[in-house]
Amino acid sequence: MINWLIAVSTRNRFLVIACFVLVAGWGYWALVTTPIDAIPDLSDNQVIVFTDWPGRSPQEVEDQITYPLTVGLQGLPGVRVVRSSSAFGFSMINVIFEDSVDLYFARSRVLERLNLLAKALPSGVVPTLGPDATGVGHVFWYTVEGQGQSLRELRALQDWFVRYQLNSVPGVAEVASVGGMVRQYQVDVDPKRLRAFKIPISAVVDAVMRSNRNVGGNVVEGSGTWSVIRGLGLIESAKDLEQVVIGADNGVPIFVRQVADVKIGDAFRVAALVKGDSEAVGGVVVARYGVSTVEVIGRVKEKIAALQAGLPPGVRIVPFYDRSALIQRAVATLKRSLIEEAIVVTLVNILFLLHLRSVLIVTIPIPLAVLIAFLFMRYLGITSNVMSLAGIAIAIGVLVDAAIVVTENAFRFIEKRGVDTHDRRAVAATVLDATRLVGRPIFFSMAIIVLAFIPVFALTGQEGKLFHPLAFTKTFAMVGATILSVTLVPVLCTLLIGGTVRGEERNPIMRPLVWIYQPLLDWALRRRVLTLGLALLVVSWSWRARWRSRPGSARSSCPRSTKAT
Repeated sequence: MINWLIAVSTRNRFLVIACFVLVAGWGYWALVTTPIDAIPDLSDNQVIVFTDWPGRSPQEVEDQITYPLTVGLQGLPGVRVVRSSSAFGFSMINVIFEDSVDLYFARSRVLERLNLLAKALPSGVVPTLGPDATGVGHVFWYTVEGQGQSLRELRALQDWFVRYQLNSVPGVAEVASVGGMVRQYQVDVDPKRLRAFKIPISAVVDAVMRSNRNVGGNVVEGSGTWSVIRGLGLIESAKDLEQVVIGADNGVPIFVRQVADVKIGDAFRVAALVKGDSEAVGGVVVARYGVSTVEVIGRVKEKIAALQAGLPPGVRIVPFYDRSALIQRAVATLKRSLIEEAIVVTLVNILFLLHLRSVLIVTIPIPLAVLIAFLFMRYLGITSNVMSLAGIAIAIGVLVDAAIVVTENAFRFIEKRGVDTHDRRAVAATVLDATRLVGRPIFFSMAIIVLAFIPVFALTGQEGKLFHPLAFTKTFAMVGATILSVTLVPVLCTLLIGGTVRGEERNPIMRPLVWIYQPLLDWALRRRVLTLGLALLVVSWSWRARWRSRPGSARSSCPRSTKAT
C-alpha cells in the first residue's frame, strides 16, 4: 500500500502538488477560524439551576426548594453528580454531567425535568438555568464610571442600558451586573396606624401587588367611532404607590400613605465591587460555550465604542480585565517559538546537505503539516491554546525527520548510481527506488512515536482536559508529516534535486563528525556486553538519583543540622 502510494505520487507529480496547494488553503482557513483561548477549559460539564425565593431562611430554601430539585435531577441520563447549596433567599444547584455529554443536550434534559418538578415547589417560585457557558467563560470585566453620578444611577444605567446592549453581541451568553445600588420602592408600614385602621399587613401587600398593572377593557361605540377603554395602574413613582387603596372605612377609602411611608431606597446587597479605594459599578461578560474568545471580546469592544454615544455626559465604560491581552501574549510567544524552530531546522539542513534547493524539500512539509494539524483541530473542536500549540511546537523537530530520511536516501542513491541530474527521468526513477526502500520504515517509526502518547490519551478528568490538546495536536502534525513524506516529499525530490550532489565524504561538516563517530561505533560493536552493561548502569544510576530526589523519600535534601535536631 505504501509503495503503491509512493509510485502513484511520483507518476502524478503536478496533481499531487495541486492537491496539497488546496490542502494548504483549506488549512489556512482552519488556522484563522479555529477558536482561540489562553488555556484549555478544565471546568466540569455542568448545568447550573438557580432559584430565587426572597426573604426565606437557608433552612426553608433547603427543605422546600433545594432538596426536591436535587433529588429530582439525579436521575437524568449522563449525570455524574449533583451538588447543591442553599443561602438566604436563593438556591443554587450544579448538575455535573459526564464529559462525553453535549452541553445543550444536558440543558434540554434539565429543563424538561424542571417542568415536571415545578409543581412540587412553592407558589411563585420559578427555577432558571444558568448561562450556557463554562467555568472559564468570564472573559471581559468593565466598570461604568461617571463624575457626579451616584452608585444607584450608575447601576440603573448598567442594568437597563449597557447590559441589554452587550447581551445582543453574538457569542455572549450573559452580562452580569456587579456592585452599586439597585433602586427599589420601599413601603415602611407603621404597625400603630395599621391597628388604628384595623387592617392586617397582608391587605397592604395584596393591594400593592394588585395595583401594579394595567387592565384591558372593551370599546365604547359612539358617533361612529370606537373608544378603547382600559385601566392604567402601572406604578411610575412613589406618589403612585401612596395613592393605592387598601381598604375603606364607612365608605371612605384608606390609602397606603395613611398607614405607611413610601420612598425610593436601595435593595439589600450581598456583594460589592471595589476599584482602588472606592466602590464602583461594573459588569461581567460571559462568553458562550465553544466560541472564539478573541472574536467575542473584539465584538464586545466594538459594541462598547458604539453605545458610548448613548450614555449621559461624563459617563464612560472602562475595561479592567481583558483576556484577549493574555491570549495574544501566549499565542505570540508560541508563534515566535515555531518560527525560530523552523529557521533553526532550515539552517541545520543547509549546513548538512549543502544543497540550497534541497532545503525546500525538508522545509516545505513543516508548514503543511502544521496546517493539516489545524484542519483536524478545527473539525474536532480543539481550540488554539497554550497546550495545543505547544504540542505543535514539540513536534517540529520530528516533522522533518521523515523528509530528511527520504531526501538523504535519494541523495545517496543518485550519488552511488552516478545519475546525471539533468536526466529528469533517471532522477525520478532513482527517487522512486530510494523512497520505496525507506517508505515502510518511516511510516511505522512515526506510528510508534504516535503510540507512545497512548498513556496521555488515557488520562481522565482535569489531567486529561489539560494534556489531551497537546497529545492530539502533536499526533495530528505527525500524521500530516507521515502522509507528506510518502507523497509530496518524493515529488519535490524529483523536481528540486539537481546540480552537484555531494557525498558525505565531501561534506566539510560531516567529515569530522563521521571521523569521531566511526571509531566509537566500531568499539561498541566489538564490546557489546560491556556497552549494554554501561547503558544499564547509567539507567539504574539515574533511576536511583530520581528516587532519592522525591520529596517523600527518606533521604530528601534537607540541612544536616535539621535532621540531627
